Amino acid sequence: MRMVDIIDAKRNGHELTDDQLQFFVDGVVDGSIPDYQVSALLMAIYFQGMTSEEQTSLTMKMMHSGTHLDLSAIPGTKVDKHSTGGVGDKVSLPLAAMVAATGIPVPMISGRGLGHTGGTLDKLEAIPGFKVEISEADFIRQVADEKLAIVGATGEVAPADKKIYALRDVTDTVDSIPLIASSIMSKKIASGTDALVIDVKTGAGAFMKTLDQSRALAHALVGIGKQAGLQCMAVISDMNQPLGNKVGNSLEIEESLDVLKGKGPADLTELVLTLGSYMVVMGGKAANPAEGRQLLEQTIADGTALDRFRAMVVAQGGDPRVIDDYTVMPQAQYKIPYRAKRAGVLSRLAADEVGMASMLLGGGRQQADDQLDYSVGIELHHKLGDRVEAGEPLLTIYSNQEEVPAVEKLLDESIEISDHYDQPELIHEIIE
Repeated sequence: MRMVDIIDAKRNGHELTDDQLQFFVDGVVDGSIPDYQVSALLMAIYFQGMTSEEQTSLTMKMMHSGTHLDLSAIPGTKVDKHSTGGVGDKVSLPLAAMVAATGIPVPMISGRGLGHTGGTLDKLEAIPGFKVEISEADFIRQVADEKLAIVGATGEVAPADKKIYALRDVTDTVDSIPLIASSIMSKKIASGTDALVIDVKTGAGAFMKTLDQSRALAHALVGIGKQAGLQCMAVISDMNQPLGNKVGNSLEIEESLDVLKGKGPADLTELVLTLGSYMVVMGGKAANPAEGRQLLEQTIADGTALDRFRAMVVAQGGDPRVIDDYTVMPQAQYKIPYRAKRAGVLSRLAADEVGMASMLLGGGRQQADDQLDYSVGIELHHKLGDRVEAGEPLLTIYSNQEEVPAVEKLLDESIEISDHYDQPELIHEIIE
């Protein structure tokens, strides 16, 4: 078999066979296929697409290229959640604790942020002492005992994806739906979970900017999951503005804890309950999403969700005082108000640019090895559709510099106030 023949087949719109895809993945992992030929096939896939069978085959072969986590020692149906990434998206933190409080094991393997999107692991590391890297045995033991652990990838998960993703980034093939779907699902299937709820973001701060793109990605992800034997569904949620009111690592831990105490922002709480209600059904604790939502609301009311979060913090070496005292986490030196330029209705609050503003403050990475300032970020005082007065604070900039002209300039370009604006929908579509 020759790589050039595989490239030719896909370039001309043919469906690749299992053997051809196995040859490709093996060659990527062992380095026998040069980068220029890997890149050529990625570009052919970008233009020609893949059938659902091809997508699933590529996903499974990428998954089998590395280690596969065996969670069979954990009793019950293991349920996980994945988000395609956004600004202010701290959903995993309260969600995992609430679902675990219903008795469902939640083995969550998460990632770090890059660019304008935040990472769950970075947020958790704002808690002093919290360890996101633990052994596979400790991970399994913790989920069995506490029903919850949130960690970085254990072992060498889907090494083919790691190499392919690096080339996608430099060949402008990142936004290929078959390549996105196989990348996400190869790692999720390798994590050993039984069921998966996927939060596909759409809008300015999302990877997929249009609803049509997001819908296509959601269908691809769910299709691969089901063909691989997972219980799987997706929710398409809005990312035209930041989720919740706080952007930044310490700030997002604060807001996550607020949700668990029953005083979180409405949009964040609603998305957590929507995603969680399906996780509870998949985990066998509720007959339908409405019943699942009631169970989750009860975990907030009786404090059991907050207890699960505290247990996870303790188990992973974090300081549990953070639950009641947010100043245990790094705190910014300056709080700088950003004021409305005119009266009217807030009609644009671009999530991607607000995320970039937080990154410029030091709260995000431009390069993978950048050091984070956990204390900085942005707190919103208004959301899209709110009426504001001239000179009223729209948001607060948390900074360790007294003046932040570059951040303020970026916010000037990100925010618009008009005479009228209709409130956007938070949940666009549910795909089962």
